[in-house]
Amino acid sequence: MRMKNYMKCLPLIALCFVSSVNADVSLKDNSEIVGKWTLAAESLKIDGEKKSVTSSWEFKSDGTLISIATDSLGRTKEMTVAVKYLVEDGLLKKQVSPGREKFESCSVVQKEASDMILRCTNLFLFLTKK
Repeated sequence: MRMKNYMKCLPLIALCFVSSVNADVSLKDNSEIVGKWTLAAESLKIDGEKKSVTSSWEFKSDGTLISIATDSLGRTKEMTVAVKYLVEDGLLKKQVSPGREKFESCSVVQKEASDMILRCTNLFLFLTKK
């Protein structure tokens, strides 16, 4: 009789465990991300196929994010874009494009030592601190 009760509880226990594994990291302020980062890859799923990217991001303490992308095909060589960012409610909020006041919210899925994974609107971004 007791075994049936345990069996009924197993899915609930498993659900609690799975949701805690996927919990996001809450940023306290921008001091946790200030500096230069290499954006190495992006993916539609956290465990999906990663597309290699040649880009670097620099989070400045004044709320500016400087993105430098290198064109692997060599058409434009290098493109530098500066946008605004802020850390609010534990999330990284970055300007979608310069001059627009639309911001995209990105949550930190994982942050260990010099590696960080961001979940943005439609992509997971894999960064390594320089």
